[in-house]
Amino acid sequence: MATAAAHAAPERIPDAVASLAAAQGLGWHRETFFPKRLGAGRTAGMVFFALLGLACFVLPGLFFVWLLLQAPNFSRKQAAKRIHLFEHGLIVADHSGPVSAFRWDSMTVLQQITRRYANGVYVGTTYLYTLFKPDGSTIKLTNFYADPDRWGSAIQHEVTRAQLPNVIATLERGAAIQFGDIAMTMGGIATVKRGAVQWSEIQKIEVKNGVVFLAKAGKLLSWSNTPVAKIPNFFLFLTVVDQLCAGHRLRRN
Repeated sequence: MATAAAHAAPERIPDAVASLAAAQGLGWHRETFFPKRLGAGRTAGMVFFALLGLACFVLPGLFFVWLLLQAPNFSRKQAAKRIHLFEHGLIVADHSGPVSAFRWDSMTVLQQITRRYANGVYVGTTYLYTLFKPDGSTIKLTNFYADPDRWGSAIQHEVTRAQLPNVIATLERGAAIQFGDIAMTMGGIATVKRGAVQWSEIQKIEVKNGVVFLAKAGKLLSWSNTPVAKIPNFFLFLTVVDQLCAGHRLRRN
């Protein structure tokens, strides 16, 4: 697999990154993800269009030259960017050093994964993860980095692992937990548009084409449909919904 080598190459963590990780209590280093380099075919194609554009139209040629210079293959600044995953969080770094640090137990993540088609033919998938700190500061991670399916899932799984116990404890105390426009309690789930429904009434949960569908018993249409991109900590949300629905089914039986 061509992209596997992009994160597999061993690299010593810079001292500044290690110092920040220690200061934030992020624990031991797990993995580093690197920028995805252009393949030979795509590089050759962009060079061809750059030369053709410069020869015929100038401005389109300059655009392709600019794109090439922004690629990690040709830009040391872009090639220096990293995502460092640790036991208790992550650090995003660039050529100047650490940019930002996030802890699994306090961060929020929004994910938007879009499959792209041209004339009905699949041409690729776009990944966008927006990370939020408690103070509101954010950073965006895209498929500029190799293996977004791996580091994206890792972020969501680690956030779920770190935050699930506190979420369940909060619900058991009788408080509500908010996931964007969706609120949930031990008794049920509610949205601004649809009102509330008890967990025992939820018949099916389905994620399709980037949308979460909740089906209510006795209803032909979905009770609620919310884009995944609008649900903070999506994996955590699904885990809590699954646990509460399962718990009510067991009590009912």
